[in-house]
Amino acid sequence: MAARLPSWAWVSGLTVGGIAVVIALAVQAEHGPQPTAAAVKPHPSATAGAHASAAPQQSAPPALPEQSGTGRRIVYSLAEKRVWLVDATGTATRTFTVWPGTVSPQPGSYSVTSRTPATTGNDGVAVEHILYFTRASGVDIGFSNAIDGSSPPPANGKQTGGIRLHKEDGTALWAFGDAKTAVTVVE
Repeated sequence: MAARLPSWAWVSGLTVGGIAVVIALAVQAEHGPQPTAAAVKPHPSATAGAHASAAPQQSAPPALPEQSGTGRRIVYSLAEKRVWLVDATGTATRTFTVWPGTVSPQPGSYSVTSRTPATTGNDGVAVEHILYFTRASGVDIGFSNAIDGSSPPPANGKQTGGIRLHKEDGTALWAFGDAKTAVTVVE
């Protein structure tokens, strides 16, 4: 007569088998295709019209504002709450939306005056990739992103000059804007 296995042996065997299956699936997933975020291009591709019926059309990001300067620069539109990174040829290489602070700079030409890797903003939020370019109403004005990637909470009556970016845009702006990079603010 065959000996009967105790229930703990069955449970242990099933647990080990289940863990082995999960590990095998995790290894397969790690080597499979990974999702990627598409970068926003300032102009639609030349072939966009040819494939219009195959995929829904996305609207092109707003064009670089006229009268926004020349050469390599950062362009910030107060009305559109948008930034463009412009290369030396005058081509916008990246554009993205921002959350302005409660104190805005006047339209005009500036340059990055200082860079700070990380600090705490006037609103108490830990921020990084800070590029300061002017001062208004006694408040430093600059671009930054929240370290935790969150959008800024309401300022609760505090004067803030931080123009907040999404985390990935903050990283791109930090790489683009060194000391003395031109900053053009337009309406």
